[in-house]
Amino acid sequence: MKSGADDRRRELLDGARRVVVKVGSAVLASPGGLDREVIKGLARELALLKTGGRDVVLVSSGAVAAGLSRAPDPTAGATIPEKQALAALGQGLLMREYEEAFSGHEIQVAQILLTRDGLVPRHRYLNAKNTLKTLLKWGVVPIVNENDTVATEELQFTDNDALAVLVVNLVEADLLVCLSDTSGLYEADPREEPDARFVPVVERVDDKVMGMASTRPGRAGRGGMHSKLHAARMVTSCGVPMVVAGGREPAVLERLFAGEPVGTLFLPQRARIHGRKAWIMFALDRRGRLVLDRGAVDAVRNRGKSLLAVGIVAVEGEFAAGDCVLCVDQEGRDVAVGISNFSSDELACVAGRRSGEICDIIERDVEEEVIHRDNLVVL
Repeated sequence: MKSGADDRRRELLDGARRVVVKVGSAVLASPGGLDREVIKGLARELALLKTGGRDVVLVSSGAVAAGLSRAPDPTAGATIPEKQALAALGQGLLMREYEEAFSGHEIQVAQILLTRDGLVPRHRYLNAKNTLKTLLKWGVVPIVNENDTVATEELQFTDNDALAVLVVNLVEADLLVCLSDTSGLYEADPREEPDARFVPVVERVDDKVMGMASTRPGRAGRGGMHSKLHAARMVTSCGVPMVVAGGREPAVLERLFAGEPVGTLFLPQRARIHGRKAWIMFALDRRGRLVLDRGAVDAVRNRGKSLLAVGIVAVEGEFAAGDCVLCVDQEGRDVAVGISNFSSDELACVAGRRSGEICDIIERDVEEEVIHRDNLVVL
């Protein structure tokens, strides 16, 4: 890497006083269930980070893998109910392994199970945020996982990479580290192209970078590099850097924070987003799309304005007033995300119309803005 990239890496890592570490099933799993030595090594490294004055939150997969060791049918896991049953069998075992591993460093751990729909109501989101911050104040390491036993497929985070991004916002972390079964990003999937070149730094997760990753999942999980790039795009767009590194490499976290060029660093794209706007961006599912004309794109992106109906050229999908929607330009590129004051049916009637016409068309008193600036996050 060039010296400038080295300096930037050093600056971001040194400044990370609160770190979210995500570890996937491919790192934790062994043929017989969980790999205890990996868990012990991870606990040792996180303990070192705490000793160095950093707060640590662990987002851990592995409940389903742990449950396989106790399942009456070793081939279980093909259906959602079977996966949920395996998670129920394995979650306690996973936490017991972590408790034993961290107790050797005199560190307490706490289990936090989350689902996407449980965080959509603002008050429940804030409750989770306050619980996590209280645990950190007490010196406890929160261990977060998706509540697989109750989450249906459409309510899942898809993988714990996306969950880790949400946790970064909940605890207002300075860095996300994803420990994977690969050492970082390559220009092509090294499982398919062994000579693919390693990428040490990514300045922006654009379409070219997304094209480097296969959608093929990891050895024991739902994710894979493609999901990590989606997570990197989300977290860096909110001003937080991310590192993808090999979770089975010796002392990987210790080496990373000691300044070694470990893993792939994804650089933040903006000043940090906090509070309500981070909740909108991370927690809310996007129910539809609004296509904006050039004037609306400029107003939203460059002039800090709310979105008005006059700048909308198309409405896609079905959604209600109060739902979160994605705003794109006429080439389909992401512009912003926000909470709509109108349903899709209402917007289909008023798209392209000036604000003074809207009440007469809809026949009720409505807000002038389709999405108020306070409920709008530029991407």
